[in-house]
Amino acid sequence: MSDGKTLILEITPLEAAHLTDLVRQFAELLESSRPASDPAVARLVPDVYADDPAGSAEFRRLTEPTLLERRSDDAALVMSSLAPLLAEDGGDLDPVALPLDPPTASAWMRCLAALRLVLAERLGIQDDTDGDTDDPRFGVYEWLGYRLDGLVNALDA
Repeated sequence: MSDGKTLILEITPLEAAHLTDLVRQFAELLESSRPASDPAVARLVPDVYADDPAGSAEFRRLTEPTLLERRSDDAALVMSSLAPLLAEDGGDLDPVALPLDPPTASAWMRCLAALRLVLAERLGIQDDTDGDTDDPRFGVYEWLGYRLDGLVNALDA
């Protein structure tokens, strides 16, 4: 739900704890890897010109540091918005209202989308027909999609 300015996200403290851990791992990945060394990070900065590798390389050289820094900033904002829920009982399954102002909601959407891209690369998912549903990480991938879809729908409403 949204009051026009603030989006209210319902999330349990348990979900908040798991999401914080995922986002922390994502932030660490961004700090420790570069696209050339990790295909999951490379997926966050794809080629923009399919028919011009030199143009894509130049575009990436100019934009990659800023884009990855923005992803790190988004991760930090998501973790800081979740921090108040972590002070509560981490095993609590009762949803809590988490207010997200517009910049924070946007950071959440970008961060969840980026997390899904990283997981998709790790799981070998290129389209909707891919993915091993028996892999426990696939459930995390789907849950992130559920949360991202809810945010997009709430912001479109």
